[in-house]
Amino acid sequence: MTRTPPEEMVEADDAELIRRSIDDPEQFAGVFDRYVEQIHRYVARRLGVQVADDIVAETFLTAFRCRASYDHAQPLARPWLYGIATNLIARQRRDEERFLRALARTGVEPPPESMADAVIGRVAAQAEDRRLAGALTGLASGDRDVLLLVALGGLAYDEVAQALEIPIGTVRSRLHRARKQARAALGAGCHTREDA
Repeated sequence: MTRTPPEEMVEADDAELIRRSIDDPEQFAGVFDRYVEQIHRYVARRLGVQVADDIVAETFLTAFRCRASYDHAQPLARPWLYGIATNLIARQRRDEERFLRALARTGVEPPPESMADAVIGRVAAQAEDRRLAGALTGLASGDRDVLLLVALGGLAYDEVAQALEIPIGTVRSRLHRARKQARAALGAGCHTREDA
């Protein structure tokens, strides 16, 4: 006779944990534990380690606050979390640009070197890294987000589409365009089968 294990013994998918967390908020810790390191690596590689801690905390706080509207048809929360993180990264960059423009208008002396400047400085120390940073900077933000979600986040095309709330065809075209522009900026002589 086969016995069905109790609900607590079965490894719940993300959608189930999020559903349970509506009544038992502690259940959301399972989602946090599954993805916090992945999300942190992604954000740290885009903004630096110091800023990443805050963005990751805000990512999971936003997810926790919005868990009642989570699409339970999606068993994995990973694309949803990467989408939240990517939106927060964009907001962080916009806020920083606004802050720096305001400082420039007021004539107030600039603040000490930001984490972004420190990261850029370290990247500039290596010729290849400098070229790569330049190639990434030259990409449109939507193209860069798709490329970095695939390259740094390890997301599949359908997960990127879900994270950014765009059609999968748009993911493919943005990724193709980003790769092509990055290769041109880097002067790469080899081509992948995607170029054919």
